[in-house]
Amino acid sequence: MRYTGPKVRLSRRAGTPLTRKAVRYFERRPYPPGVHGRSTSRRTAGDYGVRRLEKQKLRWYYDVSEKQMRRYWDLALRRPGRSGAELLTILESRLASLVMRAGLAPSIYAARQYVNHGHITVDGRKVDIPSYLVSPGQTVAVRQRSRAMQPFVAAAEGIYADEITAPYLDVDLRDLRFTLVGRPERTQIPVLVDEQLVVEHYSR
Repeated sequence: MRYTGPKVRLSRRAGTPLTRKAVRYFERRPYPPGVHGRSTSRRTAGDYGVRRLEKQKLRWYYDVSEKQMRRYWDLALRRPGRSGAELLTILESRLASLVMRAGLAPSIYAARQYVNHGHITVDGRKVDIPSYLVSPGQTVAVRQRSRAMQPFVAAAEGIYADEITAPYLDVDLRDLRFTLVGRPERTQIPVLVDEQLVVEHYSR
């Protein structure tokens, strides 16, 4: 199941801010949630706990269920590259992930909602599946009828955009569209996770 509770709690459990909003909260409370949060040491976790937490961080960052994560892992194993890097590439190629990365949404949760509600098109056709894997060369845009909505007006002004545009995206925020120009490579994906620990978790 996907986590639907308070998002900042996930960042505190993960030990790192998973969203922009979580940054300021995490600076004030950089320890795990709960009454014993201050006295809990992440360093005392065993090997299994450390590997599992790294896998969970990746799940929470992209807002995917355990079942989806396992399916992506199986897909990564069938690809010719390094399994950990391939897993990151797959997760980053999801429609919801790219909508967030392009600056059309403030978070992965908002991006998922925009896609689910039918506000996003791929190559001119409405796609309402957040897990849809975008291929290089495809163009993603906000539907014309949705562009007057406040969140997309804000997106067009660059409010949600990162300081540096991902090199695998050609983004036109004013026109609320972007094209995936290349395959996301691990070195280009700004996710603070040790994918080798994820590989070890699934390979145990």
